[in-house]
Amino acid sequence: MREPSVVAMTTSSTINPAATAIPSQPRLGLPKLVWALAATHFVGRAGGVVRSFLVLYLTQAQHLSPATAGAVVAAVGLGDIGSQLLGGWLGDRIGRRNTMLVGFVGAAVALAALGSADSMPEIWAAAVGVGLTIELFRPAGSAAVADLPAQQRIRAFGLLYWAANLGFSVATVTAGILAKYGYGLLFWINVVASLAAALIVWRLVPETRPAGSMRTRQALLPVLLRDRLMIAMMAIHVGYFTLFLQTFTTLPLLMTADGLGPATYGAVLALNGIAIVVLQPLAVRLLAGRNAYAVSAVSMLLVGVGAALGAISHGTAGFAGSVVIWTLGQIGIAVRFGDTFADLAPAELRGRYMGLASTTWSIGAVIGPLAGTALLDLAGPTVLGSVCAIGGIALFAAQRALAPALRRRTAAQDEPGPSVR
Repeated sequence: MREPSVVAMTTSSTINPAATAIPSQPRLGLPKLVWALAATHFVGRAGGVVRSFLVLYLTQAQHLSPATAGAVVAAVGLGDIGSQLLGGWLGDRIGRRNTMLVGFVGAAVALAALGSADSMPEIWAAAVGVGLTIELFRPAGSAAVADLPAQQRIRAFGLLYWAANLGFSVATVTAGILAKYGYGLLFWINVVASLAAALIVWRLVPETRPAGSMRTRQALLPVLLRDRLMIAMMAIHVGYFTLFLQTFTTLPLLMTADGLGPATYGAVLALNGIAIVVLQPLAVRLLAGRNAYAVSAVSMLLVGVGAALGAISHGTAGFAGSVVIWTLGQIGIAVRFGDTFADLAPAELRGRYMGLASTTWSIGAVIGPLAGTALLDLAGPTVLGSVCAIGGIALFAAQRALAPALRRRTAAQDEPGPSVR
């Protein structure tokens, strides 16, 4: 979240011809690039009605077992891992804008294939394809925001997160209502939304990749292997996203077992997006100036507590309360997630570092559904809840232990270097 005006930024960036027609004056303190990206996030998430209901589609329409459905959802997450690495690499190679276009158009094709797949091989292949494309825009978009001046980043990442969750709240409510007319309708809505997001990128999003990045061919792996702090942060966030994302697979199963239908599940899950839309702007103001590492530690603990409560709840009110608790933790993590990893990234590897950061989410999307559904199926909700609570405590302790090293890294980066004449 950096911050010279985009006018100044574009003088040292590789500008796509489509970007030259777009004025770069700041709007409410943020450049038009950020508002265009926010529009893609809203449209993509508002129409992204398939993923939250995928496990119900697989178990009810395709008649798969819960464990098999969880494995298919994990296959989407497996594709996600590749998409984050590929998206970061492409963002540094062919540009942030072109990478987002490839991702949105590719996602439309993959979603259409998954919705029409009848055999298990087709379902597996399409699921991986969806994962490989549907999040390809994330590291490229994050790199575009990371290309901004540092003082703009927290607000810019916050706006994108807010727009995405506004769209998510729309998606969960509408999908829960429309699911009664058939899950095929959800797939086609998602396809249209992906194409609409691609159109916004094509018309409104300029290229921000630094002009010298193509000439600097620094390899990622040697730098990463020396960056033990980045590796430690990635490990902690893999654990966090594993704990957090299993809730999206186990919650519908827990609610279904409690006799609650898809519409109720959609309404309860919509609380997540609504709470973020209402509270996240306030959280940016309240938490941006506080100790980021203490905020992250407490937030991870809240996610563990909320997930544990959801595993042992009965009735709509109990499930809704669990969603609100882990949503508070989710908001705390999101306030500083992008900015923290952007500060760790070398300029010439910014796209790939943001891709690695997003990969922690994707790895959690693989492990979470597998572990959550397996634990629920084999050991029951009480054991699942206990593991979630213990996981939240462990993440809290790990983040607190890493805080001193993160403070030293930030302080070292804030020190002015020798002047260059």
